[in-house]
Amino acid sequence: MNSKERVLTALSRQGLPDRVPLQFDLCRALLDSFGEKHGIPVHYTTAYFEDVTYRLSANELRVAMGSDCVVVGAGLPRGYEHPVDENGYATNEFNMKMRQGPIYMEVVPPAPMSHFETPDDVKAFEFPDSLAEGRFDDAEMYIEKYKGEYFVVGDMELTMFDMMHLSVGMEKLLMDMALEKPYIEPLIQKLKEFSLAIGKKLVSMGVDGIWAGDDFGGQGGMLISPQMWRKYFKEPYREIYAELKAINPDVIIMQHCDGAVAPILGEWIEVGLEVFNPVQPNVPGHEPEDLKSKFGGDLSFWGAIDQQYLLPNGTPEEIEVDVAQKIRILGEGGGYMCSPAHIIQADTSMENVEAFIAAVKKHGVYE
Repeated sequence: MNSKERVLTALSRQGLPDRVPLQFDLCRALLDSFGEKHGIPVHYTTAYFEDVTYRLSANELRVAMGSDCVVVGAGLPRGYEHPVDENGYATNEFNMKMRQGPIYMEVVPPAPMSHFETPDDVKAFEFPDSLAEGRFDDAEMYIEKYKGEYFVVGDMELTMFDMMHLSVGMEKLLMDMALEKPYIEPLIQKLKEFSLAIGKKLVSMGVDGIWAGDDFGGQGGMLISPQMWRKYFKEPYREIYAELKAINPDVIIMQHCDGAVAPILGEWIEVGLEVFNPVQPNVPGHEPEDLKSKFGGDLSFWGAIDQQYLLPNGTPEEIEVDVAQKIRILGEGGGYMCSPAHIIQADTSMENVEAFIAAVKKHGVYE
């Protein structure tokens, strides 16, 4: 099997691939270091939010290292760069001022939508153009280059909730949702339109899977209640998935959602979810045996390898044991693509990244 066939077979749960497919994302420091090691120039596709940049970048390097997937998405408009001020803070297209934190980029207060109270505030805000000229130049190049051999993922993360809390501020947003402030639903609709336009463009360009993303969970449970998820986000997701499938019924619907979100997985499947990512480990309700037994008949899994503690601090031997266990449980009968549960950060050594990749190739073979 080539990589595309391997991923399609696994995630569609139509028989067994030759081995469990592999995917991973790396931060800038690791990309630069591995690019130098392998003699492969790193091409960066700068996105409208920093994390998304590392989903879309260095596809040449990642496939050379063993990834079965290429990830494409919306970059910046042609000829545009994020302005940077005297403090080194970049301002993105949503008018967020960003600074580098200890690991991730952070929004510098005040958030650009922190003043929102009414639908008129949403109407008055100047949102970026999803289809700005040049935004999909890199996506077009990568799809043409890799479409026959690798599974191409189209990224439309920060679909609604993530962009909302980054733009409004988490505490204010959660309070305003509980108080049913009148701007909440218009803002969801506006961000849905922004993301869906990107997703529809990527599906029309020929991606194999479309990857939405909103983090509704934390380490100990959901950030919002299941009831609030149903009230605000369940139907918009049903609509998003349906519109993507209307363009290509065979495109695979993939959803990134960090944290402990097992209470809503059944309903997410109901509205059209097919692949759950990142299967964050070590949180309530995400025991691999429980997820596979409860949802494995209707859902494929992508992720499950701990990048918070194991990859930065574990030995190569400990990483191999964990990878083998996740493959044995989540990969039983197919339906699993092995990956770290987030972008691997600079606190992980190159040796441990390579140990993870080697373990997937060693233990992922179906006999």
